[in-house]
Amino acid sequence: MSFLHPNFSAAQPARTTAGRAAILAAIAAAFSFPALAAAQQSDPNPPANSTLPAVKVSGERAALPGDLAPTFGGGQVARGGDFGVLGQQKNIDVPFSMTTYTSKLIEDQQARTLADVLDNDPAVRSAYGFGNFSQVIVIRGFELEGDDISLNGLYGVTPRQLVATDALERVDVFKGANAFLNGASPAGSAIGGGVNLQLKRADDKPLTRVTFEGTGSGELGAHVDIGRRFGSEDQFGIRVNQANHDGETSIDGEHRRDNTTAVSLDWRGDRLRLYGDFLYQRQRVDGGRPTVNVDGTFVPAPPSATYNYGQTWSYSSLEDTVGILRAEYDFVPGWTAYVTGGARHTNEHGEYSSPTVGDTGTTAYRLGVPHQEDATSAEAGVRGRFSTGPVSHFVTAGASIVRVDSQSAYTFSDTFDTDLYNTPQVAFPPTTLSGGNLSDPQTVALTLLRSVSVSDTLGFLNDRVLFTVGLRHQSLVANNFDYSGNQTEAYNDSITTPVFGLVVKPWQNVAFFANRSEALAAGAQAPTNAANFGAMLPPERSKQYEVGAKYDNGKFGASLAAFQIEKPMTFTNSADLFVADGNERHRGIEASVFGEPYRGVRVIAGATYINARQLDTQDGTTDGKQPIGVPSFIFNVGAEYDVPMLNGLTLTARWIHTGPQYLNVTNTLSIPAWDRFDLGARYATVLFGKPTTFRASVLNIANKSYWASTMGGYLTQGAPRTFLLSMTTDF
Repeated sequence: MSFLHPNFSAAQPARTTAGRAAILAAIAAAFSFPALAAAQQSDPNPPANSTLPAVKVSGERAALPGDLAPTFGGGQVARGGDFGVLGQQKNIDVPFSMTTYTSKLIEDQQARTLADVLDNDPAVRSAYGFGNFSQVIVIRGFELEGDDISLNGLYGVTPRQLVATDALERVDVFKGANAFLNGASPAGSAIGGGVNLQLKRADDKPLTRVTFEGTGSGELGAHVDIGRRFGSEDQFGIRVNQANHDGETSIDGEHRRDNTTAVSLDWRGDRLRLYGDFLYQRQRVDGGRPTVNVDGTFVPAPPSATYNYGQTWSYSSLEDTVGILRAEYDFVPGWTAYVTGGARHTNEHGEYSSPTVGDTGTTAYRLGVPHQEDATSAEAGVRGRFSTGPVSHFVTAGASIVRVDSQSAYTFSDTFDTDLYNTPQVAFPPTTLSGGNLSDPQTVALTLLRSVSVSDTLGFLNDRVLFTVGLRHQSLVANNFDYSGNQTEAYNDSITTPVFGLVVKPWQNVAFFANRSEALAAGAQAPTNAANFGAMLPPERSKQYEVGAKYDNGKFGASLAAFQIEKPMTFTNSADLFVADGNERHRGIEASVFGEPYRGVRVIAGATYINARQLDTQDGTTDGKQPIGVPSFIFNVGAEYDVPMLNGLTLTARWIHTGPQYLNVTNTLSIPAWDRFDLGARYATVLFGKPTTFRASVLNIANKSYWASTMGGYLTQGAPRTFLLSMTTDF
């Protein structure tokens, strides 16, 4: 919930602790490993010199319900993903749009953050959070806050500002409203889509991988990834990831440091599977380049690509400790029950200063925010298949709960003069206004989300036609408190969201689909300038209609989707009342291709057109205008080419284009379209008997200076030219 700014809750910095929490997990049992064996019966009286033919014994582990989907050619994009209550599914079998990126893509592109991974998606863009250095994701033109990214299918347990990629196996990018599949998100921003992160777990093959990394600006890092299976039938698994990076970024004077520790344990039985995941992440940004606010009649030109208009005393310190447990049990053939739960403790602190450009000059102030969060999340359910005559059924039933306790305080300084192009460094400004207990922040927002869901996917004509119908009843409880501990709002409401989906597969590799789904959020809270200040509106229901087609031949795939999403608009009307009136409507078409259409050539490419409009606004003054931060056209073209003349050498290139974006609802301020070009190469060889891969990439090769986003009503500048280098060796 917001307590300083409408967009501030997703990106509140906070204080770090000195110690590290530890989670110990011990999982024991036995697993029956099926093997296929052939044996030949010999003659009871063979000739003296006869030799029996060789007997070949081979085995392959049977697929389990939670196994990851296979990938398209090249291994960068998966052919399926985690669809919430529906579990792991093939994309071609579900009536929704999703793209899943793999750890191979993360490694080959040297992607350090979640935004680096999502740079590949033609329906997604990223920006900074309000006033700080957190990352927000924009899907189908709607902002997805970091609080609303799920981890292993659970809301509330993901590090909420910055997510490192070192421990990630898959990144599921769901396009569209998903209140049924995943439930309402904690901050209510999962309108245009959602992101789910899947942590690495031990594979069937032993792994010991060491990566050394560096950048042209002086950042250095190392990453160790170890995976093993133990037991008579490899029933026990452990995967450990440890990564550290430190140094100056390509932005002048900006220093970043991070540490990631991840441990995953699992046990596989013939019916029972147990998982335990621990994640510790600590990140520090010193002297970061901030966002820019505009309070005038013009949009300033962006400074040079590497220039930093921030203050040297600004910083953000982020520490997250996460633990997740999961159990799955196949109680009868085709039926699986599961229960999972997780907890997160966040400790953050930051001092921030974002300049505001006006007609008469540029000013800034200091904002300090210690922030802590304690979140718990749990889900339980059952999935199973049966048939009634010629009709097959895949049914699900589940329940979930998410609780987030946010504790904050703040300090403000007076404003001071600054400049975007010749920035003076001022002394640390003294505090002139504060709220809450700075040494021990108290609860300012307590959010509780509870839901139950049920669905049935009916299959006709040998599952060539699949019809999905489902319901989720969601309860939303929000209690807000001022910085003195007084409760200002007690919100308790509930709503039921349906889903309908249809898949028709006229051919084995082709599917046509359609869905009607919804997104759900707790009602927005009235701001301080409203007569009903502090009041929270009824739940916000956004509706989506989508139709499309998918192609999957194993080596490469393609998708095409047309969608419409309508989201209620909130504003303060002429009577000074904060109301939900009017709509923001996004109509669009997405197209994408991925995989290896030709041997040695891999592509990830696509385009999205969005016709976004404000409708039925107050007095019609902005009817038909475009919403803030929504480009009408974006596209990506990424390709890899294996050079045939030199075995092991791969060349890479990527072109990212984003159309113009408006900065205000009246569409009088805007930023121009921008393009970014990236180049890279990697060389796989054997060094001292060990498989070794060298990688080099250049992002924004032209070192172009540009405003990348106006999402949130402020400016985020694109990163300058960045050189990435790494060497990976498997031992």
